[in-house]
Order: sequence, then structure tokens, then C-alpha cells
Amino acid sequence: MTEIQHTIGSVSRESGVHIETIRYYERIGLIPRQQRNNSGRRIYDPQDRQRLSFIRRCRELGFSLDDIRSLLDLAGSNDRTCQEIKDLTEAHLASVRSRLSDLKRMEASLKALSQSCEGGGSPDCPILARLFV
Repeated sequence: MTEIQHTIGSVSRESGVHIETIRYYERIGLIPRQQRNNSGRRIYDPQDRQRLSFIRRCRELGFSLDDIRSLLDLAGSNDRTCQEIKDLTEAHLASVRSRLSDLKRMEASLKALSQSCEGGGSPDCPILARLFV
């Protein structure tokens, strides 16, 4: 029985990953370079689609490409432990929490800036004055 093979367009639709992104992932080694059929088209199998879906989901969660590479390496290793995967995930969670804290500080600063200005037609804007300090 032959395994189902897909073109880059169909694997893009099925995985939700844009064609140019798939090509980029190949160039950086996140997915293996694909064989080409007689007409020169890249050929993908169901495992490639699954890997691309995994990468897309990781990107949606904000994992870096290096973290995704590590997760893929761990997924392909028989020596992996759940703790290694949890450690990587918790490190990412800590980074997300730190960024959230930074964003909350920025929100408060921007709110204060915005409230310092009444708008209107005056060329003297308190927002600009405060930013140039």
C-alpha cells in the first residue's frame, strides 16, 4: 500500500501553515527538506503535515523557533523525560508572565500620557512634551 503524498499547497491548507513559511522552515532545518516528484514539486507525507501543525500550535503559544526545535528533538528522542518538556514549557511561561508585567506597565504609562492631553487644536501637546523629557 502506498503512503498518501501531498503537494506544498495541500499540506499548507491542511496544517494551516503558509507556503512561504513551510519553505522557510525547510531552509532553517525545522522540517526536513522534501523530496521532489518528477515534475519538481515538493512531496509531503502525513507526518510532515502533523509536524507542521505541531509547529503552528507552538508558534500560536509564543514558543521561539529554538524552543520548538528543542521540543521536536525531545519528541523524537526515546531518552526524553516529561520533566524536560515541562521545564522548557515552564521557562516559556515565566517569559510570558514577565512580558505581561511589562505590558501592564506600558499600559499604565500610555494611559497617563493620553489623559494628560485634552486633544483639540493646540499645537502644544503635553504628550510630546512629556516624551521629550
